[in-house]
Amino acid sequence: MKNGKIGWGIIGCGNISGYHARGVAANPGLAEIVAFCDIEEQKAQKLCKEYNVKQYYKDFNEMLKNKDIDAVSVCTPSGLHMEVTLAAAKAKKHILCEKPLDVTLDKIDRMIEAARKADVRFGGVFQRRTFPESKLLKKAVEDGTLGKMILGDAYLKYTRSDAYYKSAGWRATWELDGGGALMNQGIHGIDLISWIMGGISSVYAKCGTKVRKIPVEDTALALVTFKSGAWGVIEGTTSIWPGLETKFEVSGTKGTIILEEAKILKWEVEGEKDKASEMASARVKTTGGAHSDPKAIEFSGHIAHVKDMVEAIKAGRDPMVNGEEGRKAVQIILAIYESSKKGKEISIKD
Repeated sequence: MKNGKIGWGIIGCGNISGYHARGVAANPGLAEIVAFCDIEEQKAQKLCKEYNVKQYYKDFNEMLKNKDIDAVSVCTPSGLHMEVTLAAAKAKKHILCEKPLDVTLDKIDRMIEAARKADVRFGGVFQRRTFPESKLLKKAVEDGTLGKMILGDAYLKYTRSDAYYKSAGWRATWELDGGGALMNQGIHGIDLISWIMGGISSVYAKCGTKVRKIPVEDTALALVTFKSGAWGVIEGTTSIWPGLETKFEVSGTKGTIILEEAKILKWEVEGEKDKASEMASARVKTTGGAHSDPKAIEFSGHIAHVKDMVEAIKAGRDPMVNGEEGRKAVQIILAIYESSKKGKEISIKD
């Protein structure tokens, strides 16, 4: 740590790495980028030039020897996250890992254990949890504003072209992507609806490949039972056109709230006026949605995650989404895949 700033390394320089870099750059008093790393040297060089960083590496093991680096962002293909995380923990570097933490629960458990053993902070990126509207919705569910919860639905209707899937060899593979429309795109919405509603206890699902020539699902539907006893629906695609803004609908015996991306469309509670219009006017959206363009991710969440990680490092506490929390979305998705394969309801155990 120099001048009170956390030195940051970014491992993997594909599309998502730019959001991590922007997250660090937007916290200038707290952190600074020390180096980038990618096996494709030109990708690391490009980001070095963009962010005025002097060091880059082709081997992340060499990067982890750099004493000026206190924390790393793991932005490699999903199925390679464990390898990098274990090495980072061994090198005593704190870790902010892009979603999903990895593609199997066994690998994620090893990551959590390694970080705990090394006493380094380990967190996952689920930026929808950082949005003020998401926090308000969760609070409304928890404090009983909506009464007894009855339904919680997530509509995650993305579109991705054949060209997108051909743009990188790891995409849409079970080994490195861990799945398709749910594990890559829909995981943020699955994490959010589960977090808001207090967790999912079982799923009954159907997944298939209807349009894209890929071995993983491009269309999925799941009926879910939440721990509270409420029911819900998760719909996830990359097969339709156009992609639609993600939508979350939660309803109880006393009210309904509808959240579209980061905008409250409806906030109706029995005996009160609809608050949606006043809430919407306070929100300034910085980008388009990733439902149609994978390069149009809302970056404010990455800024919040970096800030939180720095504060967690300095305070010696867990980040807002620690390893155990980040594991939950993968567990739900793997249960959905199992349900579809076996044609039966699958329970999700804590």
